[in-house]
Amino acid sequence: MSDASDPPFPSEINNWFAGREWRVRSHQRDMFAAAGRGHHALLVADTGAGKTLAGFLPTLADFCPSGLGGAALPVGLHTLYVSPLKALAHDVQRNLLTPVEEMGIDVRIETRSGDTPSDRKKRQRSKPPNILLTTPESLSLLLSYPDSGELFAGLKRIVIDEIHAFATGKRGDLLALALSRLQAISPQLQRVALSATVAEPEAFRAWLAPWGDIDAVELVEGEKGAPPEVEILLPEEQRVPWGGHAAIWAIPQLFEKIRANKTTLVFTNTRFLAEFIFQHLWDVNDENLPIGIHHGSLSKEARRKVEGAMARGELRALVATASLDLGVDWGDIDCVVQMGAPKGSSRLLQRIGRANHRLDQPSRALLVPGNRFEFLEATAAKEAVDEGQRDGEAFRRGGLDVLAQHVMARACAGPFDEAEMLAEVRSSLSYAWIDSSIWQRILNFVATGGYALKAYDKFRRITRERDGTWRLTHPEYAARHRLNAGIIIDSEMLDVRFKNGRSLGRVEERFAASLSPGDTFAFAGTSLEVMGIKDMEITVRASSKSAMIPSYGGARMPLTTHLAERVREMLIDRAGWARFPDDVREWLEMQDWRSQMPGPGQLLVESFPHAAREYSVYYTFEGWNANQSLGMLITRRMEDLGLRPGGFVANDYSLAVWGLKPVRDPRPLLSPDILDHEFIEWIQESHLLRRAFREVAVIAGLVDRQHPGKRKTGKQVTFSTDLIYDVLRKYEPDHVLLEAAWADARANMTDVGRLGALLDRAAGELVHVELDRVSPMAVPVMVMMGRENVPQGAVDDDLLLEAESLAHAAMRLDAPMEREGD
Repeated sequence: MSDASDPPFPSEINNWFAGREWRVRSHQRDMFAAAGRGHHALLVADTGAGKTLAGFLPTLADFCPSGLGGAALPVGLHTLYVSPLKALAHDVQRNLLTPVEEMGIDVRIETRSGDTPSDRKKRQRSKPPNILLTTPESLSLLLSYPDSGELFAGLKRIVIDEIHAFATGKRGDLLALALSRLQAISPQLQRVALSATVAEPEAFRAWLAPWGDIDAVELVEGEKGAPPEVEILLPEEQRVPWGGHAAIWAIPQLFEKIRANKTTLVFTNTRFLAEFIFQHLWDVNDENLPIGIHHGSLSKEARRKVEGAMARGELRALVATASLDLGVDWGDIDCVVQMGAPKGSSRLLQRIGRANHRLDQPSRALLVPGNRFEFLEATAAKEAVDEGQRDGEAFRRGGLDVLAQHVMARACAGPFDEAEMLAEVRSSLSYAWIDSSIWQRILNFVATGGYALKAYDKFRRITRERDGTWRLTHPEYAARHRLNAGIIIDSEMLDVRFKNGRSLGRVEERFAASLSPGDTFAFAGTSLEVMGIKDMEITVRASSKSAMIPSYGGARMPLTTHLAERVREMLIDRAGWARFPDDVREWLEMQDWRSQMPGPGQLLVESFPHAAREYSVYYTFEGWNANQSLGMLITRRMEDLGLRPGGFVANDYSLAVWGLKPVRDPRPLLSPDILDHEFIEWIQESHLLRRAFREVAVIAGLVDRQHPGKRKTGKQVTFSTDLIYDVLRKYEPDHVLLEAAWADARANMTDVGRLGALLDRAAGELVHVELDRVSPMAVPVMVMMGRENVPQGAVDDDLLLEAESLAHAAMRLDAPMEREGD
């Protein structure tokens, strides 16, 4: 907390606040005071609380003439601002320039990201701005240049915005290593982190601090703002749907909301749904209201155009993905809409904060569930937000592939001493676990590729001198590293361009492979006809024909454990069902009467016949990844037990498995030893470990995606990594990248932690109910059977008819019958 002994603000800052008739918030004073004491700081404050300004006030004070006492202005790079999104960095630049100009401060502010022109990047290294706004990847690349020591020698502060969004993942690993390097270059560097949705501040303080010294980081809590106003949209003359995720039923009502509001921001969870919802909104937009679309696959020009239009208040609505759900400050947005399930209370709170971006005014939000389980999830998220409860991902060990990339970047900057660098790496909490043995394995991999690959010169990137220092084997490896470095591994993409060369963005290679000249697809809000496909580019022209929408294979947003537990509690809170719509309440009441409710700590399994097959539905609430993994393991065991499995389908809430013989006792299918035997065999045989290896091999620099003037196709990268994978599996099974791939496959692709918790629950509290027909709660997952590869949102008439048929059977009022043989 600040007190009377803390330094006052310079007059320029005081006068600026007074001119705006604003008061300085207590957390802004506390952040200024922490900087004055030379401390690192973590600020947790509500959206609209002026967090970004709080992070920058000490920097601006250093450039105020009244505080300099006649001394010269600071020169060179003074403050770094790191954000997870390019759009956020550009938005902050807009919102910083105004106060800087109005205060009359002479400070130069620039951005640097993958969108920045190469000539500007080069100039920024020789003549850096005072404040540089960047991303973790661009910062890591800056540190790979020989002049990085000189560039960052005078660095005073680093401000990390929206720290919750990336600190727990691989981008956080990369940033943690960059922080350690910057601290070594500039020991007096102050670290500052900002967030509105940190669930466990102590964990983030430890991550932010050098050597994990939590006492070195002050926790500053912001003033409380007006509570958000969250509503759940329900159908006016129809029921909440049984299945589907797109919530197309809501389009007419949503358009009326857009008409009534000044500006509405509509969030979707995927790029496919963004294009899908935009197209449906445009179909009912007879008034030609200006509506835009924004997602990460659109071109830089398209994204900047819509961002500028929003900033100027020219759009009535904008449909977007996570590309805009962090920190973007557009004060004229008066309503945020979440299409489909929010998946977490912190994510929802972050998105809600885009509306009425002011601390003293409530943000308005509308949740639009796609189906009945999503209605329960939306209700759980709304109540969590109302109670101020946040959730988020836990920290885990830093990735070895990221460490390998950092070692290569360090070598590109110049020779390094291995003992000194190990100490630097271990000063980060993410890599404090690295011992000398693991360190030598990493160095050996970067130097030779590992035992099985050391005969190939292409993998010899660094070499060790007699005095213990390491250096590049050839300068060309530095250029290759900078061309290929990065953490975000998307599917391979093809550029979409008009004949005149104007870029619209990119679509995935997998989708492009399905196209031929004359085909049409909807992209960037426009119907496009394919004129030709050559190399990595699709040439198109505008079309008036109906068009399909590109599908994307990106990672699914996981249902948080916190929301899953809330939904479970709702299911057994029978008195609380009265607040639900009639059809949802009747659905739960019929489930309770016909079968049973899965309570907290329980695993409910229902078995029943349907359409000449035998089904079992497992109500796990552990998310799609864990359910998908469980489905693979259960079908393997069913095969071994002679139950003749046919397939399975999963969503976030449940798993449905079918076969030709009934499951009389699911316990043998769910014993915890399944993770010791079948899980390992399945992972090794499946595509998952190969896919994980492909990603870590690219991140670690074993395989290049790009060469000067040419980019490899996805097939070429896959072919290269699959060959190396097979060699390592056979000749060096303990290779450091196989270890990294296993860690990724277990944590990210299979959610083995949640899977283990599920199996433990099954061992203790498994409830098996045998029914004569499908249960009401099974309908949402059953309607997905046979359609698991259909893009979310592509709900057709057949699906709706099948849902009605299943629902009719599940909701019939006749008493349940005993199954034959019971």
